[in-house]
Amino acid sequence: MTNKSVTRRGVLKSGAVAGTGLALPTIFTASSAAAYTNEPTGGSVTLGFNVPQTGPYAEEGNDELLAQQLAVEHLNGEGDGGCLNTFTSKALKGNGILGKKVEFVTGDTQTKSDAARASAKSMIEKDGAIMINGGSSSGVAVAVQGLCQEAGVIFMAGLTHANDTTGKDKKANGFRHFFNAYMSGAALAPVLAAEMGNDRRAYHLTADYNWGWTQEESIVASTEALGWETVNTVKTPLASTDFSSYITPVLNSGADVLVLNHYGGNMVNSLTNAIQFGLLDKVANGKDFKIVVPLYSELMAAGAGENIKGVLGSMNWNWQLQDEGTKAFVKSFGEKYGKPPSNSAQTCYAQVLLYADACERAGTFNPCGVVDALEDFEFDGLGNGPTWYRGADHQCFKDVLVVRGNMNPTNAYDTLEIVEITPRAQVEYDPEHPMFAGGALGECNPGA
Repeated sequence: MTNKSVTRRGVLKSGAVAGTGLALPTIFTASSAAAYTNEPTGGSVTLGFNVPQTGPYAEEGNDELLAQQLAVEHLNGEGDGGCLNTFTSKALKGNGILGKKVEFVTGDTQTKSDAARASAKSMIEKDGAIMINGGSSSGVAVAVQGLCQEAGVIFMAGLTHANDTTGKDKKANGFRHFFNAYMSGAALAPVLAAEMGNDRRAYHLTADYNWGWTQEESIVASTEALGWETVNTVKTPLASTDFSSYITPVLNSGADVLVLNHYGGNMVNSLTNAIQFGLLDKVANGKDFKIVVPLYSELMAAGAGENIKGVLGSMNWNWQLQDEGTKAFVKSFGEKYGKPPSNSAQTCYAQVLLYADACERAGTFNPCGVVDALEDFEFDGLGNGPTWYRGADHQCFKDVLVVRGNMNPTNAYDTLEIVEITPRAQVEYDPEHPMFAGGALGECNPGA
């Protein structure tokens, strides 16, 4: 590790221990029982997979868990190795992490912040988890990230799209591979202008929590920059299952675009209600009425069925990409589970490998060593092409996809077509951008 790390965190990597070939950290602390929280002492290391196994995002969570289990198999040298074969970092050898077999425990976030913190806390305190990965809600991600910072373990966020996760609520012990709401707006705006014009009136229905708020803010900003007018923004409870009462006012609002800032089962239900009300068959302000779903997933598209056809949105990743990392992951996942992976599965798979790789490159499980290894790390071979984990806020930057509901699907998984691969440079922003300002990354916490 660098001298910066010694000064800032009091951690210095020693030489390899005889007979192990592994470099262990020397920690400059007062006498303590452990060098850092849940320091592995035996032949295995435990990871905690905290996903929504119940609740409105359960389908996404179950797919994440499949991918996490696959990542563990690949780390332990089982199966075909998946992205270990394409990852530009060659630190991982398929012999676990730093020679220790990888084991895991699971928790159910229920898509509730309190439940997610409780399950993560249990995995850390009772099961000895040294890293927590997963989640399909930004409210959950922010809550668990805060807990991991306090506990002194690494949080490798799963599906979290709110600007806040690596904005005002960023933490030194947390990292996000998934893209964010600002990036969705930056990628979508040029396509919306080209396909719908610059003179549109938009009505927003928005999930009432931190993801929905920042998604709405980002899309409003990007579309108003095009010349669009925002007619209304209406918040809807996350627990909603019937959105009929929210669709009716849209018909008399003067809007000609409905933006659904909903995800998972919420989006499936709200889009279904909008189609039932015949919105896409209507003409408003002399224009064909349109619907936009800013954040898509394959599982949502499949759930919405015919209703998704022609509807634009953005994605972090899609199984149809042709880079070598994507092809390797899709092959492994498909052969094991009989279906293509979702983008929520891909981000959790990538995050598990990125954590393990950082431990190998740092020569330690100490979270401060992992932080140093991940900050400003540039890599390829995990999907989406060249990717950068920015040190200033722990946000990944890579190409972003604009997709459309496939008008003529050829099979059950051919639900979305890629309209545009938006270059990384188009979605990058300054760490102090107003949508991300506030809060502080702070210092890594090694815990015990």
